[in-house]
Amino acid sequence: MLFGSIEAGGTKFVCAVGNEDFEIKDSIHIPTTTPEETLGQCVEYFKKFPEIKAIGIASFGPIEVRVDNPKFGYITDTPKKHWSNTNFLGTMKKYFDVPMYWTTDVNGSAYGEYITSIKNHNPVHSLVYYTIGTGVGAGIVNNGHFLGYIGHPEAGHVKMKRAEGDKDFKGICPYHGDCLEGLAAGPTFDARTGKKGKDVPLTDPSWDYVAYYVAQAAVQATLFIRPERIIFGGGVVSEAFLDMVRVHFKNIFNDYVAVGDLNEYIQMPKVEHNGSATVGNFSLALKQYYKENIVKI
Repeated sequence: MLFGSIEAGGTKFVCAVGNEDFEIKDSIHIPTTTPEETLGQCVEYFKKFPEIKAIGIASFGPIEVRVDNPKFGYITDTPKKHWSNTNFLGTMKKYFDVPMYWTTDVNGSAYGEYITSIKNHNPVHSLVYYTIGTGVGAGIVNNGHFLGYIGHPEAGHVKMKRAEGDKDFKGICPYHGDCLEGLAAGPTFDARTGKKGKDVPLTDPSWDYVAYYVAQAAVQATLFIRPERIIFGGGVVSEAFLDMVRVHFKNIFNDYVAVGDLNEYIQMPKVEHNGSATVGNFSLALKQYYKENIVKI
């Protein structure tokens, strides 16, 4: 069987087709422009694969995840221009009569890491996946289930203790200013230095500020969720950056409870090439396929 995946990001959509082993057979990148244009290209892509049995969709948000809500499947009040109040799921269902799983982009990534740990015979039962990129968000998997009922977690918008030397920076979040996303997302480098993060050397103080805020996020996740792993992905993250995060985490956390080896506890994704969400979407599509077909039987 073949399954479809849509990883919908603020910069690009990644559409892919894969099999029951969650192996990618085909994929395409689509720039995120307007809903009509971007979703239209998604539809045209999947029309080439009429044998697809189900589709997993992991979207930037906020999104409506309550199945009994009239706006289930919508992107709601997002700061992404043109995309507020977009009926994403409904648009796809208009063209494809197959089961579809609908969740957040970071949930898709978290589930991909969870499934990969099982496939690698080293299961991680509880994990938090943060994306630090154009925006900041977190997906949480606990014993195979996502957290959040009336809505999905918005861990990118928690307040931070400000770093010394960075207190004059107002942050870039249009809603909260200096929340985690407002202080640590990729565009904060441009706002602080006038340069893209990739052009800012790791010795620049802005990297240490961002690492300090990301470490606070890891401390919060540790105390609230008590996960086995905290995984950081996205364009800002590298192993050298995570070394900085681990140092700040150790200083802030002060060995309050045991978390094990920090190199294992705070880590980069195991799925290569930022493919965690695609793997997660294939698995969630398969899950939805069996759920709906069992119900029909």
